[in-house]
Amino acid sequence: MTRIKICGLFQPQDVDFVNQARPDWCGFVLRFPKSHRNITTEQLRTLRARLAAGVTPVGVFVDQPAEAVAALLEEGLISVAQLHGHEDGAYIARLRALAPGKPIWRAFRVQSPADVRAAEDCPADLVLLDGGQGAGRAFDWSLVRAVRRPYLLAGGLTAERIPEAIAALHPYGVDLSSGVETGRQKDREKILAAVAAARKEG
Repeated sequence: MTRIKICGLFQPQDVDFVNQARPDWCGFVLRFPKSHRNITTEQLRTLRARLAAGVTPVGVFVDQPAEAVAALLEEGLISVAQLHGHEDGAYIARLRALAPGKPIWRAFRVQSPADVRAAEDCPADLVLLDGGQGAGRAFDWSLVRAVRRPYLLAGGLTAERIPEAIAALHPYGVDLSSGVETGRQKDREKILAAVAAARKEG
């Protein structure tokens, strides 16, 4: 089954939409003010308390201290750490030591075969292949057709494009953020449609 993550929840109604749609994961962008989806730790506490059981919360980080990420994992506010900055193998090893047994994902912006090789060699538990940092841009899917490890596909996905993506690439999962928004706000109908599309095709 193809899994699905709805990322960038930042308002209470976003969590309500996800509770209804029941994706596998939902993502919270933490301590990254450049994003309109950015939230603080206190906002995370409020949103996390609203989240239904069965939807796994993922924290999305850009170059945050490993100690800060580990603290959220150990407290149980998030169950997975997704890294979007310059975090290398040494950082991942340190985070593993600080939060043993917690899944660590690493995102890669795919622009060339070298980016794909870096993703394949990454020691993270799972990699995410994206067109940009939450910009909603698709990349050249032909670059990842031969990827040997499981990955999440992101970048420019919508409910309408999910069937095409799954048929072409058979990713472990798909990740949507801007593709389930209208006017920079999460859209209930788009979230429901995206999850339904992934379930049908997966």
